[in-house]
Amino acid sequence: MNSQNILVTGASGLIGGAIWHRLESRGHRVYSLNRDDSGAPFYYSADSGEMRLDPHIELDAVVNLAGANISARRWSEEYKRLIMDSRVELTRALAVALADSAHKPRVLLSASAIGFYGDTGSETVDESSPRGTDFLADVAGSWEAACQPAIDAGIRTVNMRFGVVLSRDGGVLKEMLLPFKLGGGGKLGDGRQYMSWIALSDVISLIDLCLGDNGISGPINFVSGQPATNAEFTRALGKALRRPAFSPFLRAWLIRLLFGEMGETLLLGSNRVVSRRHEEIGFTPSAPTIADALNLELE
Repeated sequence: MNSQNILVTGASGLIGGAIWHRLESRGHRVYSLNRDDSGAPFYYSADSGEMRLDPHIELDAVVNLAGANISARRWSEEYKRLIMDSRVELTRALAVALADSAHKPRVLLSASAIGFYGDTGSETVDESSPRGTDFLADVAGSWEAACQPAIDAGIRTVNMRFGVVLSRDGGVLKEMLLPFKLGGGGKLGDGRQYMSWIALSDVISLIDLCLGDNGISGPINFVSGQPATNAEFTRALGKALRRPAFSPFLRAWLIRLLFGEMGETLLLGSNRVVSRRHEEIGFTPSAPTIADALNLELE
């Protein structure tokens, strides 16, 4: 791609920081969405819902990654509203502002999540599978629907349904490194729940592809081709770190007691998700197995 103006929301997060670095390294001008109204070219107020885009900066692409951390605390009703609103209201305001702009970007990549499918148990699902019925499915469905004004305005839109992103710099892998290094790692609950994961480096490569290929639109699962059970993942992590991982790290009853609905959904829930679109769009992950991903991220 030639040098472009690209807006990244959620730029301070794990994925946002990594894609910012990649885009800048390729000579693009990258902008963030500011929450402080101090004359920044791109501004959003969660209180008023105001979204301001500088009309003098013609955006070529937008990567929307903003949203409150779903695992930061127990899910009170108030925090569940924050999880929903921080995604849906911002995305809707952004989509409307882009649709109304004199110079519309050619592409909007907007985050979503494989929570769209709900708890799938041992059933394998892909982009053709229906939406689930739990809280995270409602969040993901509403999040994607908020992009509709951009779609209606002719802006190519991709819904990035993220699985668990593996990186030593953040997310679940970073949180697990210390207990595993201390020899206290192990499975959660009975360990039979599936986790659909992807290495951070493959996330960035897939975003790159979606930005550059004008034929890509709609939902894409950002996952590897091989979901792992929690027991498989913890064994692989113990092996990668050369540490034992035999004892249960947290039993199911304790997870429910400590974390409530959040723990039930995120730690004990099962998401066996693959992608039928990777082959269609010509994407091959560099880390197709959990061992590959851990070796890549922990090297």
